[in-house]
Amino acid sequence: MLELPEVINIARQLRENVQGKRISYVLPPTKAHKFCWFAGAPEEYDTALRDNIIQHAEGFGIFVEMFFDNGKRICFNDGVNVRLVSKGKEPKDYQLLIGFHDETALVFTVAMYGSIILHDGDYNNEYYIKSKSAISPFSSEFAPYYRKMLVDSKPNLSVKAFLATEQRFPGIGNGVLQDILLEAHLHPKRKIGTLSNTEQDKLLSCAISVLRNMIDKGGRDTEKDIFGLPGGYQTKLSRSALVSGCVQCGESIVKEKYMGGTIYFCPTCQETPDTQQR
Repeated sequence: MLELPEVINIARQLRENVQGKRISYVLPPTKAHKFCWFAGAPEEYDTALRDNIIQHAEGFGIFVEMFFDNGKRICFNDGVNVRLVSKGKEPKDYQLLIGFHDETALVFTVAMYGSIILHDGDYNNEYYIKSKSAISPFSSEFAPYYRKMLVDSKPNLSVKAFLATEQRFPGIGNGVLQDILLEAHLHPKRKIGTLSNTEQDKLLSCAISVLRNMIDKGGRDTEKDIFGLPGGYQTKLSRSALVSGCVQCGESIVKEKYMGGTIYFCPTCQETPDTQQR
């Protein structure tokens, strides 16, 4: 699933590779996907976009958004995969295809769920609005916001829930969370009310530095870019790390189910909550 490092890099790749291209046609889904959502009928996207030019692309939170010269926009979120392909290289099935005059195309596919929304700048969706208005982790305003969220959140909230739920920090999800917590030496189940001031500061600095590292390296190796290539950041806590073990101490990585998802942690490097905190 795409998180902040990937949406930032995909937006950059779109600016570098499709900005300025003119749309020749837009094709609707080849196969219905009940968990892929559109704004209106996808068959109408062609009329709205044909012969228009992509002017810009931005990445924020869990969304990538493309801007067209007629004022229209398309935003897609964390469950959508987008690939830039040459004519004849299109996959058999997709949820949307935007063909360009130079015989390349952007192909959108959805595995589990996702949205591909055509709008005029008035998309009234909670997740989109929160992502669009989110404070960047690299902004000077982020640290005060982070500390306010700590004060405003219930003390029995786990650090995983604090960082990756309720869209407090759009773009920080269960994927990037794992490496942030390893760097901070915090167990995902640790309660935020038990964090010392030093641990709070460490979590903040690790969130910023790990996200920056992921972005600088083109995203995580568990996700792919618009050319179908994995990101250059080698994840330390993911299913691929189960075999290699902890990069910090060599201990075997533990995989558990928690809060409806999967967590990975090093039992040596990340402090385990006591029985009362679980």
